[in-house]
Amino acid sequence: MSTQADAARLLVRTLEAEGVEYVFGIPGEENIHFVDALNDSSIRYILVRHEQGAAFMAEIYGRLTGKAGVASATLGPGAINLQLGVADATTNSTPVVAISAQVGLDRIYKESHQIVDLVSLFRPITKWSELAPTAEALPEMVRKAFKTAQTERPGAVYLAIPEDVESAKVDAALKPLKVNVVRPQEPSPAQIARAADVIALARQPIILAGHGATRAHAGHALVHFSEQLGLPVATTFNGKGVFPDDHRNALGAVGFMRHDYVNFGFDEADVLIAVGYELQEFDPVKINPHSDKKIIHIHQFPAEVDDHYPVEVGIQGDISRTLHTLADSVHRRFPEPLSTTGGTGRKIRELMAEELRQGKADDAFPLSPRRIVADVREAMGREDIVLADTGAVKMWMARMYPTYEPNTLLVSNGLSSMGFSVPGALAAKLAHPERRVLAATGDGAFLMNSQELETAVRENIPITVLIWEDDAYGLIEWKMDLEMGRNSHIKFTNPDFVKYAESFGAKGYRVTSAGELLPTLRKALDDDGVSVVTVPVDYSHNLQLTSKLGELTGPF
Repeated sequence: MSTQADAARLLVRTLEAEGVEYVFGIPGEENIHFVDALNDSSIRYILVRHEQGAAFMAEIYGRLTGKAGVASATLGPGAINLQLGVADATTNSTPVVAISAQVGLDRIYKESHQIVDLVSLFRPITKWSELAPTAEALPEMVRKAFKTAQTERPGAVYLAIPEDVESAKVDAALKPLKVNVVRPQEPSPAQIARAADVIALARQPIILAGHGATRAHAGHALVHFSEQLGLPVATTFNGKGVFPDDHRNALGAVGFMRHDYVNFGFDEADVLIAVGYELQEFDPVKINPHSDKKIIHIHQFPAEVDDHYPVEVGIQGDISRTLHTLADSVHRRFPEPLSTTGGTGRKIRELMAEELRQGKADDAFPLSPRRIVADVREAMGREDIVLADTGAVKMWMARMYPTYEPNTLLVSNGLSSMGFSVPGALAAKLAHPERRVLAATGDGAFLMNSQELETAVRENIPITVLIWEDDAYGLIEWKMDLEMGRNSHIKFTNPDFVKYAESFGAKGYRVTSAGELLPTLRKALDDDGVSVVTVPVDYSHNLQLTSKLGELTGPF
């Protein structure tokens, strides 16, 4: 006679088998057995203050580790609150497993309390969305969920666990499935040969590295490829750090709203070698407006179809192996690439470095965005992590903040969701407790998920939040002024952020002069607790920047 076990405990065992360390969520009446079962597991349950925060935490954890972050919620409104972070994860190619309760199978077929077709709601924003029909299906479904989420192209999946399935009894002999790892394929020798011919005949080839190169841990191979062939490298905002900005071949990041310095490197190029690039990161029309560049697409999956991304050669396979093999197959080197002394690349790097120097020397108050970026860079180590929230903060940080290691400046560039940085900072610190973590956010984005300060204090997760305060939705103001010459409905008022932080048990600081920012940041970052630093910012520099870039005809 077989013995019985709780389905909820079986679910927890399947998560343990997948190597899950944290579950971010809020319990509800319909998943209390699952939450209770976590108490006897190796998994740490992080109780959050809003399910949206849980989803963003799961996303950032997944982005930094490559292992699916797990977000949990109850049915109905709890599950629906997960959706923004879930969609953000999918559009940012990040593995997440979202698990929520659902009404029991005994009433799911009819109108009843809190019933919503959650599987259908999640299907458009996930790689796979399904309901567990029986407790016995849990081992297979959880294994499929993690395999689907983590396999290229990664993204979010959703599982609905009906209330009566979660509380059911199952055969104690049921156990988690063995975890199998999908191995990336070897690049095709024929495609390598075709790509090598294209590069050998190129006049001015250029490399664009994207988020996929970071996920594939292809940074070292990318540096080797660039050095061996003598090729300049630009990155997308999501790819920042996969190629160090202090390398002699670095051009910086593309993604700004105007034709920036780095874009001139693409203007001169005839061949674009896209390494781990995905179209959601950056519209290719901005670097290939005439669709006349030959494109070599190197990734673990085929390219999306776009009129401005005509692929001459597509190589699907392990990115690092592809780069090493391709470098050895190209029997031509470029002794005078775009990045050599006196060339476009060198000038681009000088211009961006000069902007940082100007920012550092700018003592105006409220602070210029350049001054804030310069001081943040000086306060942070090479491997420390900054999360730049969506808004004007993102534009300035992603454009100007030099990065030297992968995933040290995180932005949302697929969905560009506001409010991810504060909850995401908690997950970043959990994923890398040895690094300092800073959430750089506008005042508008901060108040969208500021309640997670309480989670950070309660769970003893030391992070620093830097609020760029302008009492407005600064990026929208920037865009309206730029396109219409006027703005409206973008101004608001703020609480006293120092008192607000202190009310949660965090430390609060307010910068009152340009010279105070750097020492205040250092003090906050060195403190083993939660700190909020507020810095007034002068966004009149926004239009000055776009006007300047709009008048450029070249980087010289």
